[in-house]
Amino acid sequence: MAASAAMQSILASSVTCVTNKSRVNQYLLAMSVPRFQRTSSLRARAMTKEDKEEQPRTPAATPPRPQPTPTRAPKVSTKFSDVLAFSGPAPERNNGRLAMIGFVAAIAVELANGEDVFAQISNGGIGWFLGTSILLSAASLVPLFKGVSAESKSDGFMSSDAELWNGRLAMLGLVALAFTEYVKGGTLV
Repeated sequence: MAASAAMQSILASSVTCVTNKSRVNQYLLAMSVPRFQRTSSLRARAMTKEDKEEQPRTPAATPPRPQPTPTRAPKVSTKFSDVLAFSGPAPERNNGRLAMIGFVAAIAVELANGEDVFAQISNGGIGWFLGTSILLSAASLVPLFKGVSAESKSDGFMSSDAELWNGRLAMLGLVALAFTEYVKGGTLV
């Protein structure tokens, strides 16, 4: 092991010396071999099978392993003003969830009936919008008022960050869809 480390350090060094003198080569080899300090607490002892059987087995004196302290999740406020604050957990997540549902529904109805977003809203879409908004907002707020955060339940591919980014993109997509249909004067598809 030490010989391979010495050879690697000699080969990897930027200064190489080619000489036939053995003293110079031995000096370079001695300079590159790492020196290990002896520790008095580490001892190796060879025993034969008979020696092992004669000595009683005593458990090794190993220091007890410290138990890791359980990490607690940060305390989440369940006050109404904290949950629905501008920087709170509810507004962006709820708006993103509603935008994801609204964008998919708007595209689906546009493909099925050929109506643009404004025609969908004027032909009875307001009732569906209000009902869906109230139901999904209530379903999203109940866990937050119980103190459960979305970050504590997210892992892997479907993380809370992915949900936020999908919601942001859906909000932009819904606005872009409505703006494009307004400028174009008809359906997108």
